[in-house]
Amino acid sequence: QVHLVESGGGLVQPGGSLRLSCAASGFTFSASFSAYGMNWYRQAPGKERELVATVTSTGRSTNYADSVKGRFTISRDNAKSTVYLQMNNLKPEDTAVYYCNAALFTLDYWGQGTQVTVSS
Repeated sequence: QVHLVESGGGLVQPGGSLRLSCAASGFTFSASFSAYGMNWYRQAPGKERELVATVTSTGRSTNYADSVKGRFTISRDNAKSTVYLQMNNLKPEDTAVYYCNAALFTLDYWGQGTQVTVSS
């Protein structure tokens, strides 16, 4: 059974930085972690969940929401089955629960989320 566990969230002042991690486990040999595209989503109170950043299975290609371009960086370490989200110059509007997602064709897995609060 696949498990995704996010960590690294917390309270930070505007302009600060956080690094989120998502540790993955339970993948099968035929569909290992390195086969999955990995994504970070976020959901703020009263808002729909939005896609923040994506990284391909190899890590060679990334994409970002316009709202975080130039501030957030997604990366992955396939040897450690972990994906990261480095968040710099955080703004109050970045406050949300951040979710890790693994996607491969019809396979779709989610973590439980980690809270990020940006406030002075």
